[in-house]
Amino acid sequence: MPFIAVDTTRIYYRLEGREDLPVLVLSHSLGLDHGQWDQQMPALLTRFQVLRYDIRGHGASDTAPGDYTIEQLSRDVLALADALNIREFYFCGLSLGGMIGQWLAAHAPERATRVVLANTSPYYADKSPMETRRAKVRTERMSAVADLVMQRFFTSASLEKNPPYVAWARRMLLSMDPAGYAACCSAILAMDQRELLPRIKVPVLVISGDYDLSTPWSSAGEVLANSIPGAAVVHLPTAHLSNMEMPRSYTAALFDFLDAPARGDPYDAGMAMRRSVLGDEHVDRSIANTTAFNREFQEMITRFAWGTVWTRPGVEPLTRRMMVLTAMAALGRWEEFRLHVRAGLAHELERCDLKELLLQVGVYAGVPAANTGFQIAAEEMEAARKIA
Repeated sequence: MPFIAVDTTRIYYRLEGREDLPVLVLSHSLGLDHGQWDQQMPALLTRFQVLRYDIRGHGASDTAPGDYTIEQLSRDVLALADALNIREFYFCGLSLGGMIGQWLAAHAPERATRVVLANTSPYYADKSPMETRRAKVRTERMSAVADLVMQRFFTSASLEKNPPYVAWARRMLLSMDPAGYAACCSAILAMDQRELLPRIKVPVLVISGDYDLSTPWSSAGEVLANSIPGAAVVHLPTAHLSNMEMPRSYTAALFDFLDAPARGDPYDAGMAMRRSVLGDEHVDRSIANTTAFNREFQEMITRFAWGTVWTRPGVEPLTRRMMVLTAMAALGRWEEFRLHVRAGLAHELERCDLKELLLQVGVYAGVPAANTGFQIAAEEMEAARKIA
């Protein structure tokens, strides 16, 4: 297992993704571990090399004796980045992770160059709930606070449905080392970072949950947004663990914020996407057939259809491809349908995908459309089989 040692404390980490991409560090909530981000990893890895870690006292990281401080937890991040030769990184922290993010944004802007602060606060005026929680876990272990914490982690609707991520969070919370949890509670109780906020000069995104009882907008998110110069804000209809209850909306907010430095003319990105979806042969043929009459049209679809819509990170390429195929079948655009079936079969599209989307077409766009779609799909699958 990968660890780095900070003093005598081992910090567990996972570094995933391509080395040529920007590094995004993810820091989890009090009571969980790096698995909090599992739902979002496939999408995030398309844009970033992702570094996840377990805050000391959590998960596979060691529980060092004594109480912790936010500065200590933040310096763990810098030590981890140093050990992995990561000079600059984007940082996204939720809850306790967001408290760490505030410290990094203020004290290490040359390292954490863009920072997301989600469902977090710079200060707790009423410390009694956290003090009670710390005392309970020290004497009665994690089961004494599990129900209360889960009611703050998630909305009542999520708890009632009990999807896999809710069940995972409860298991993780119950498996926590009470000493590590209590030590991080102490860090939160001792924290007052309000004076740091106006000093933050790096771009910051504040994410707030509409039903977050732990860090409500009025006393937490709004303080961050009003105190950090130029901070952007996103509200999500979630409780405390916004990235778990609405993972795709949360990821879309991250992409909108973190991708901003790379944005420019979408033509080049559109051409790259067009080639990846349709194949070089088709694109080269289209370029060769471009004339003075249709040049502006070709540039328009490359820039806007491919460079603006297809490159949006919120939907993976397979899903977007199936959306296009469904629309083409429903509208009877059979030449385009055939083109996208052929290109899709050469990439990530499988026979089962075609079957499911054409069944949907049969139900919602009519049996004749599905019948034609099945015929064309069968022809293209046979052609692909012969080539293979």
